[in-house]
Amino acid sequence: MKIRLRTAPRGSWKEIEITEGTSCEEVYRSYKNEMEYTALAARVDNKIEDLAYQLNKPCDLELLDMRTQSANLIYQYSLSLIYLKAASDCLGRNARVEIQNSLNKGLYTEIKWEKPVTPRHVQQIEHRMRELVNADLPFVKEIVSREEAMAIFEEDGRQEKQRMLSESLNLKQLKFYSLEGCRDFFYGFMVPSTGYIQHFQLMKYRRGVLLRFPHPSAPDRMPPYVDEKKLYQAFGEQTKWDRLLDVKYVADLNEKIENGQYKELIQLSEALHEKKIAQIADMIKKQHKRIVLIAGPSSSGKTTFARRLCIQLKVNGLNPLYLGTDDYFVEREETPLDENGEKDYENLEAVDIRLFNDNMNDLLAGREVDLPTFDFMTGHKSYGGRKTVISSDQPVVIEGIHALNEDLTPYIPKEEKFKIYISPLTQMNIDAHNRIPTTDERMLRRMVRDNLYRGHDAQSTIASWPKVRGGEDRNIFPYSGEADVLFNSYHVYEIAVLKKYAEPLLAKITPQEPEYAEAVRMLKFLRFFRTIEDDSMIAGNSILREFIGGSIFVE
Repeated sequence: MKIRLRTAPRGSWKEIEITEGTSCEEVYRSYKNEMEYTALAARVDNKIEDLAYQLNKPCDLELLDMRTQSANLIYQYSLSLIYLKAASDCLGRNARVEIQNSLNKGLYTEIKWEKPVTPRHVQQIEHRMRELVNADLPFVKEIVSREEAMAIFEEDGRQEKQRMLSESLNLKQLKFYSLEGCRDFFYGFMVPSTGYIQHFQLMKYRRGVLLRFPHPSAPDRMPPYVDEKKLYQAFGEQTKWDRLLDVKYVADLNEKIENGQYKELIQLSEALHEKKIAQIADMIKKQHKRIVLIAGPSSSGKTTFARRLCIQLKVNGLNPLYLGTDDYFVEREETPLDENGEKDYENLEAVDIRLFNDNMNDLLAGREVDLPTFDFMTGHKSYGGRKTVISSDQPVVIEGIHALNEDLTPYIPKEEKFKIYISPLTQMNIDAHNRIPTTDERMLRRMVRDNLYRGHDAQSTIASWPKVRGGEDRNIFPYSGEADVLFNSYHVYEIAVLKKYAEPLLAKITPQEPEYAEAVRMLKFLRFFRTIEDDSMIAGNSILREFIGGSIFVE
């Protein structure tokens, strides 16, 4: 039987001959030396399958390493089950592990046990994890009925999983994986065996334990450790908010949607946002900051946040000037090129740094400034339409992808600057072991907005997402630690709202399209959520309105 094989992203296809019933893993073993990194999953005719999947008809087979989002998540699921097994072996079955959120190039977890978990305990668990990996033990998959799954969850005392299943009425079967008797539900695939998971690190961190692993950009090595203190604090604050909102897992949200309590939930979530924005405005006034710099990854809600911050600054008696760095692009012919020879507008060198700094310092000094306006049609700046003078206490609020990078503002005095990092930091999870990746939430936001405001379909959003993520890894995430404050733009209810808009867009992607696999993954993920059909009560100044429409700030 002939199939077409590809062993590298965007690599060339080759036709090979295999026996009917050959598994993807067997193909991988035959062509392993052609791959740069370890294969973790397969894309068969644009559908993600685990490596155990058997090929029974001619098809296109792509072997996927960690650089693909689906394979990256498979690595995390597999590593998580190894971690759960090791923790149980070292601390006993009464130890309860919660996998909470991404942090410090890994996952932040907490272990509920009869006594506090010490660094020595963590070392013992990591040692046991490495024993499991060296033994190359199989992950055993079983598909069970809804009723069987409920019985398993009851036996294991996993009430949050029972509630998740009872609330997700469209889940008829669940996929369980076992590792030497340690069995759990994961909504994604696993690798065939523990030997595939070679790179990880376990370390005690504050109240919990960090489970670290490679970044997709470098799947064969551990990333440098950077203590993301502000991110930890932001997640901690969101945990308190979720406790106030009485929503920890998806089942809690679904219950509120079912009984109509979601309306109060929306109001409370919006009120918490407004309170936080007001606190930030108070900080800016108290510290007498004049240059307010705002940055965050795609679909963070930067525009709405900046506008709402300006309103709160006005409440404090200030009159902020709102600017974007896009008007400071260099002339188009001077734009730097990326590795493919295309104009790289996300490169810091695409910004006229000297002009930007001169203009900001002139404004601070009370001088009149002829602010440029960049014409994206001609690729040139024009002048004369925005001559501006500001008063001695008037702040300038600036939004841009490089805003936190000190190289954007090297000539502006440090004491004048106040830096804000904004991102939706998802804290609510499906259950104790299945988290909701922040990047998935942002992609849903962008998908809905792209369709509403730019006429793009979900396929184009998914296709462009890896490039978007690459730009964020270079230009935004490395500078998040420079921020004076971090604003979490996430709403605990929002996926239930986005689902109504995103599902039809994802369903339009056909199996013939390369983006079909990611669309299927997202649709499966959305099945866990009930839908908020009536979103009319979401305020016009809500950050979510920037994506679903009806915003008073975005035309």
